[in-house]
Amino acid sequence: MIQVKPLNRIDIRQLQVLRALLQERNLSRVADQLGVTQQAVSDQLRKLRDTLDDRLFVRTSNGVIPTPFAESLQLKVEHIIESIEALLEPETFEPKTVTRTFTLSSTDLEQKVILPQLLRIIRLEAPGVKLSVRKLEIDQITNALLTGEVDLVISNPSFVPSNLPTLNLYPESYTCVASKNNAMVSKKMAISDIAKIPQLVVSPSRGDFVGAANDWFEQQGHPRNVVLSVPTFTAAKACIAESDLCGFIPSRLLPDNDLKVIELDRTIPGFDVIAAWHQRSNQDQLHKWIRNKLVSVCSR
Repeated sequence: MIQVKPLNRIDIRQLQVLRALLQERNLSRVADQLGVTQQAVSDQLRKLRDTLDDRLFVRTSNGVIPTPFAESLQLKVEHIIESIEALLEPETFEPKTVTRTFTLSSTDLEQKVILPQLLRIIRLEAPGVKLSVRKLEIDQITNALLTGEVDLVISNPSFVPSNLPTLNLYPESYTCVASKNNAMVSKKMAISDIAKIPQLVVSPSRGDFVGAANDWFEQQGHPRNVVLSVPTFTAAKACIAESDLCGFIPSRLLPDNDLKVIELDRTIPGFDVIAAWHQRSNQDQLHKWIRNKLVSVCSR
């Protein structure tokens, strides 16, 4: 049978009294040092004697002297208290000395707009940090963050579960585009006319035919005809350039020499780009540092 040791019978205050008595060998001085009464020191000493089954200290005319057993505990007690004190000290974070892999998950929008500038800062200020960038798996966000498979998600808020902590990075707008060779569109068009043109949507990992603008088109009374779903904006632009489709591309991914912009008679709603993470990473020093750098990058 495994013997359960009586850890619940000893606490840090008793260890502090034991260390102080081993150093000072005087109850009165220990009481002053710890800011308690001499009676409180005596009470803690009595509990220690019961727990450790040893007298520990013998009174003399000048104070107390430790028993051989008490003397044998001195280094162990010092080590325990120093370890607890180190545990409670704030972690010192030096980016230049950190060696870790940090995993981001995002669409190709954020990879193009944010990643190059973030990488430049990390290479200058935290060269020991490796960045792993993964495609956005919108149905796996919570689990990936919980398990540590992914450290941070950068995305549209509509893909992020509402129970996760988030940080707004920047506002993004959509621009309606078509192939530069598409003769069916003009520079200015009404929403009712655009809705009749075959369209594509970007749906990371799901392959849905419902894009961010679907509800808005229906609210305007002009449901659109979506005939293609792709996982990235890079693919979306390439497909639009070689077809009769039109689509809505984040403005920061434009201009594109193969596409032409269509000015609409109404403004389609944009979206915020946000960072999201799991609560377990709230106080992680590297995580906080990277979040701050993202804010700095996106504020420029």
